[in-house]
Amino acid sequence: MPFQPKSSRAQPAHTALAETELNRYVVYSGKGFGVRYGDRIYSVVILLASLSILAIIVWISAQLFAASQESIHRFGFKFITGSVWDESRDIFGILPFIFGTLYSSFVALIIAVPISVGAAVFLSELAPPFIRTPLTFLVELLAAIPSVVYGLWGIFVMLPWIMSHFVAHIENSRIPHLRIIGALFAGASAGPSMLAASLILAIMVIPYITAVSRDILKAIPRAQREGSLALGSTQWETISKVVVPYAKSGIIGGVILGLGRALGETMAVALLIGNSSPATQSGISWSLFDPGYTMTSALANGFGQAQAGLVTSAYIEIGLVLFLVTIFVNAVARLLVRVTARSIQG
Repeated sequence: MPFQPKSSRAQPAHTALAETELNRYVVYSGKGFGVRYGDRIYSVVILLASLSILAIIVWISAQLFAASQESIHRFGFKFITGSVWDESRDIFGILPFIFGTLYSSFVALIIAVPISVGAAVFLSELAPPFIRTPLTFLVELLAAIPSVVYGLWGIFVMLPWIMSHFVAHIENSRIPHLRIIGALFAGASAGPSMLAASLILAIMVIPYITAVSRDILKAIPRAQREGSLALGSTQWETISKVVVPYAKSGIIGGVILGLGRALGETMAVALLIGNSSPATQSGISWSLFDPGYTMTSALANGFGQAQAGLVTSAYIEIGLVLFLVTIFVNAVARLLVRVTARSIQG
């Protein structure tokens, strides 16, 4: 057999196939494109979908800003720092509304976060399968209940229970006379109050935080748990020192979702917060027994009866401020998530 040079030998089948696919890709891609047409179309569609979110936010902000121009030019920054809302004299200040929105939401989170994280840990780490499945379904079902149903339940069931089993005992104890904690329970409650609104918000955000936290905990690699147990840790030490810290950034993301739900809640809060300013000069009270306002409850109660002109413009500006406050709070929370994630990664 005559000698054949190495370059003329038959190439393996897989090598020839790879070269054929490479040539086909170069032919289909074309000069200056670098990717297939389908990939370019997909990239453009995804880019447009992403930009549409930003466009919607800008569009909402522009519409609210344009509709509240009269109030903005009339009051300026005093609209935010003012404490008096009197439609008969055309005096509008929403500082008590802003305070009530943030105060009720953060009190709700203080109540809801420990319960939600504990429930998520139980469902993902400790609950047997015959309990985990129905409880998970019930948690998701709670998130689907309309807010007005929560509000009616709060009026007819929760509020009487609070008044008879909690408020009455607090008012007759020494707690209102303590130096720091006493300010939170000063005065006498007439029923609807900041406490009732905060509790109903806590009940409403618990399903959201629990569901997100449970999914995050379930997504943690099993090797993390097995490695901790192999080193001699107990189950509780594994959960508290490995699982929960590993999922910290995701849990904070669930808390952000709950915070956004609490800031924007309307009907349940409007039914339970009292919708009246506390008897203070600034219209702001730290007592949970006093009534109050939130920006959403003020809009729900007054916008329908508002007269066209300055009053309507002022109510629309409340919506604009609520929109900006929500964006700011979520931006700060997302920054917290990023910092937490970096600290976990070292």
